[in-house]
Amino acid sequence: MNVTETKAEGLSREFAVAVPAAEFEARITGRLEELAVNIRLPGFRPGKVSVSLLRQRYGDALKGEILEQTINESANEIMSERGLRVAEQPKIEITAFEDGSDLEFKMAVEVMPEIEQPDFSKIKLGRLHAEPGEEQIEGTIESLAKAHATSAPIARKRKAKEGDIAVIDFVGRVDGEEFVGGKVEGYHLVLGSGSFIPGFEDQVIGTSPGDSTEVKVTFPEEYGAQELAGKEAVFDVTVQELRETTPNPLDEELAKKFGAETMDQLRQSIRDEHARELKGMARMRLKRDLLDRLAEVSDFEVPQGMVGREYVSIIGQLKQQTQAAGGHDHDHDHDHDHDHDHAAPDIDVSDEDKAEYRSIAERRVRLGLLLAEVGRTNNLQVGQDDINQAIMTEARRYPGQEQAVLEYFKNNPESVQAVTAPIFEDKVVDFILELADVEDREVSVEDLVRDPDEEAEAEQAAKAKPKAKGGAKKKTAGSGKKTKKDSPAADE
Repeated sequence: MNVTETKAEGLSREFAVAVPAAEFEARITGRLEELAVNIRLPGFRPGKVSVSLLRQRYGDALKGEILEQTINESANEIMSERGLRVAEQPKIEITAFEDGSDLEFKMAVEVMPEIEQPDFSKIKLGRLHAEPGEEQIEGTIESLAKAHATSAPIARKRKAKEGDIAVIDFVGRVDGEEFVGGKVEGYHLVLGSGSFIPGFEDQVIGTSPGDSTEVKVTFPEEYGAQELAGKEAVFDVTVQELRETTPNPLDEELAKKFGAETMDQLRQSIRDEHARELKGMARMRLKRDLLDRLAEVSDFEVPQGMVGREYVSIIGQLKQQTQAAGGHDHDHDHDHDHDHDHAAPDIDVSDEDKAEYRSIAERRVRLGLLLAEVGRTNNLQVGQDDINQAIMTEARRYPGQEQAVLEYFKNNPESVQAVTAPIFEDKVVDFILELADVEDREVSVEDLVRDPDEEAEAEQAAKAKPKAKGGAKKKTAGSGKKTKKDSPAADE
């Protein structure tokens, strides 16, 4: 095999490879001889089929198999001999492949960068700590009491108002025809809750028990049932009864509904739950600050193929979020981005946003490579116990379907990577935090939950305000849009 390196720029490497015709022919012959031992053909005893006959019958089919095998083995040999750690699968272009001639192909590949790990002991961070306040605990108890409130019929005769529970029968029609799910009797509708189609509850307010009314509404364009989305509908509504909620008293009976014997026990349970949530938020804040510091002190070239894939992933997430929020793509032609054969999904993105999302993609890739290198050089690994615990945690998120979730992971081994990557990342983060200069700080709950991005934008906006009276306000870069610097392995 003759190999010529034709390009070595940054992380990009390209090679011209020639496999002699004799070597390729020897591979074909060797494979045919293997077949001759075991293949059965009518009229021939086992092991007695000639290689020439097999070549006549199966030669063309074997060429494809041997071609792929030769290229893969050649590529692996090239990378192994040169000690290349590749970032992704090589790109192969066959330039010559004729009977009796050498096999020639080009191979392009991106290699992993040399990653110099920063001095983690010089990274200064603050680990925030906040205790839940009594007002939060009492507010939670009041919310629980309200959420589990009972209702009673309104004794005096009056018209329905916001906050009442209207017990109604209704039949909905579109173009004069009833539609599936549009007929219900005895439905308890909380007026003002916004749980029905916009405009429906407003037209029930002001009615009295025994009234029949016609409610006209238009289904939202993003309504779940496609056949109803954007359609005008008419509902015949009969009000059977009006009820009002009766708040639960804050006593032992309420406590027992939530597994506590006394109100003090319920308060302590809520306090412990709030403390766990705040601890989790503090952990996320510390991790985010660490990643920000690592991004600031790390400056090495990253494989653009990996950046391209991450960029496409970001745009895909953006499109999903836009669709979930009821947004729609425009009908005009979109500006498609093509990056290393990874085409971005069809969505409108301004040039300014493209640059920002690509910057985020590069940040994610760089952090991911750095954390992977720290884990590799320090032999940090994810154990089977860690994976089992993560899978069980995931299963508990689906009460009643735990066994189905466990079966899914069992039958789809590749899905285990989705839970393994965040565990590995957290192990590396914990390792770095042990080395970093971390100062514990007591803060208020408000300071802990405040979004650092919003703080930074507020500071930028304040600095950008003109001093001259009547001057135009300067719009800071990124204002009106929040950018999430995501964790390399998983969204936070």
